[in-house]
Amino acid sequence: MATTEYQVTGMTCSHCEMSIREEVSQIDGVADISVSAATGKLEVSATGDVTDAAVIAAVAEAGYEAVRAS
Repeated sequence: MATTEYQVTGMTCSHCEMSIREEVSQIDGVADISVSAATGKLEVSATGDVTDAAVIAAVAEAGYEAVRAS
């Protein structure tokens, strides 16, 4: 399982975290999601081929911006 970290801007609360978690969890192959408004970090663990573009698009759908951090 591969884990990728992203830096997300615009998150301020647990509702922000929930919105991102809901969108990213819809991507095929995503196994686990860790998101923190306090640090602005999103970690996505995947069992399949999950592209950065798919994750970034899902975060954008939730109303935030993300860039790959690692």
